[in-house]
Amino acid sequence: MEFLLEIMTEELPSSHVRSALGQLQEKLSQELQAARVGIHSLRTLGTCRRLVVLASLEAGQPDEEEVVTGPPRQVAVQADGSYTAAALGFARSQGVPVENLEVIKTSRGEYLGFRRRKKGRPTGDILSEVLPAVISSLSFPKNMRWADKNFRFSRPIKNLLCLLEGQVVPLEVAGIKSSDRTTGHFIQAPVELAVSNFEEYRQRLKDHLVVVEPEERKQAIRQQFQEKLAGLGAEVYPDEALLERLLWNVECPLVIMGSFPESYLELPLEVISTAMREGQKLFSVVRGKKQLPYFLGIADSPADPRGFIAAGNERVLKARLEDARFFWKNDLKVNLAERAAQLKNVVFQEKLGSYGDKLERLQKLVAYLADRLELKKEKNDLVEAARLCKADLLTEMVREFPELQGKMGGLYSREQGWPETVSRAIYEHYLPSGLDDPVPASTAGAVLSLADKLDTVVGVFGVGVSISGSSDPFGLRRQALAICQIILEKRFHLSLPRLLDKAVSLLQDRLTVPREQLRKVVLEFIEGRLRYILEKQGYRYDLINAALAPGLEDLVQTEARLKALSQLKESPNFEPFILMVKRVKNIVKEPPRARLNSALLKEKEEKELYSALKIIRKNVEEMLARNDFASAQKMIFRLQPPLTTFFDRVLVMAEDKKVRNNRLALLSQILALTAELADYSQVVVESDSR
Repeated sequence: MEFLLEIMTEELPSSHVRSALGQLQEKLSQELQAARVGIHSLRTLGTCRRLVVLASLEAGQPDEEEVVTGPPRQVAVQADGSYTAAALGFARSQGVPVENLEVIKTSRGEYLGFRRRKKGRPTGDILSEVLPAVISSLSFPKNMRWADKNFRFSRPIKNLLCLLEGQVVPLEVAGIKSSDRTTGHFIQAPVELAVSNFEEYRQRLKDHLVVVEPEERKQAIRQQFQEKLAGLGAEVYPDEALLERLLWNVECPLVIMGSFPESYLELPLEVISTAMREGQKLFSVVRGKKQLPYFLGIADSPADPRGFIAAGNERVLKARLEDARFFWKNDLKVNLAERAAQLKNVVFQEKLGSYGDKLERLQKLVAYLADRLELKKEKNDLVEAARLCKADLLTEMVREFPELQGKMGGLYSREQGWPETVSRAIYEHYLPSGLDDPVPASTAGAVLSLADKLDTVVGVFGVGVSISGSSDPFGLRRQALAICQIILEKRFHLSLPRLLDKAVSLLQDRLTVPREQLRKVVLEFIEGRLRYILEKQGYRYDLINAALAPGLEDLVQTEARLKALSQLKESPNFEPFILMVKRVKNIVKEPPRARLNSALLKEKEEKELYSALKIIRKNVEEMLARNDFASAQKMIFRLQPPLTTFFDRVLVMAEDKKVRNNRLALLSQILALTAELADYSQVVVESDSR
């Protein structure tokens, strides 16, 4: 049965729309499943004024068998099997023939009772019950009340359309009763429309200037972008985040095009596009990487015949670009080095000192990284970039557009004649700001970004600041994610514990948390972010556990171990080897005190196992030395045949204590070798569930 719900409201912020639709899908699905209503499909859609649910549901609950119990057996049934007066009275009160009674066993004992089929309730009745509660439970960052109602919602609800297979589902929310009516575009076509199904609903709204399908609106916007720019050989400056935002701000998307004086093209593309996006939600127009004197905007209107919308945007944009040009020219009058010197008066964090203090730490940290990564040519430029990288925080442009921090430092340093390596590193050092963001393209930018984020994470944890699910003022989760992303994508072979020790040593006079405790906390925190990245890449949780078990030393090697392990999981040798390692680990609970003595190896099978171990260990160590984890994994699998033979024919727990301990020492060496690659006992195989 087709189910259609539309909650029509006054205009909602785009973030509220997306949040509410997600909540509607989750909460309604949960309620229907709890009520045993079959769901074939359920999706949400809508606009800034409509929250819509479309679903295909079963007509009702399935019938179920109900067990009704009455008096205890000893009270209801006589010794000869006949029923007592209590049993007869129970049957009469329930309206069932005596023949239908039976003895029913329960956890409380045996009772007389009967079974009957309980008819499932219709889906419409269930929807009438659950929908008011679901709608009322939707949460928003800010709520409001209207009229004399106590009901709270993001914006006032204007109408409720609720249909199940064309019939109105009766319900009431905030004093509004459901119906089969909706309304067209609130300005251009505010006409009441009666509908009986989703296709009619979608088409009638479209006829009245409302495109209710978000994907259809997005396609319409992209198509209009292409049409507007067809004659220019240009394209829209990519900004998916802005497009996604505006997608939920309109019901009838109209792309408008305007222009601005070419004199403003002296400003960097980053400045122009930011002034457009942040002030007026406009898109830049580019050819290649060159800004053109045009913009595109999205209006909620079928047309702009007189050009009023475009003209209004042009007027406002010109004023904003004039301000930006003033900031640009004014900022360039002061050298970045002078601004950097002033950062000693700007607090970074109360206990961690000023930004000037942070820059001193960064200079030492990037020098350390340059040495470890053998970046001799870039070292001096890296130190210089670290000295200047936060100077743009004091510029007028960044005060106006905070999202340009870093980028403006890079642009200003280039204009002022600093080396390109310095400018590029400063420009990129805030990257990445999220899991979907690129890491810095330049090595210098990646090193500076890594140092900056590591100093922040270690410093903030080091002065006792804690984060919770809702509170992360310094963005430590994002910073730790970025640390992992940079190291992995740039293939930086670094010892993470040593790197942390260096960062901690630069902060030691400010720390309030003991160094060992801080080191442990930060390592665990970064490991948590690394797990998140690896899970997002599709790796199994048990393989991640196995690959991380040797310790968080070199993240690139950790990822390589995991990749090799994941590739080998389809091998026919994989499960037998895993089971064999688990068997070894179960036998060797803890490393024996006695060392392996080859002279005590008496049996042929244990001698062959030891010989195989020596050869395999030598090969594995050579492979690990060149980071060839895939070959090392395959090589270590060769232990499985001699191990199997050993277990079949040799008693590990021999009566002779020396022999027993020697065999345990042999198995312990095998475990030690496997542990260099992974903790294979963490891997889940099919046999574990048998």
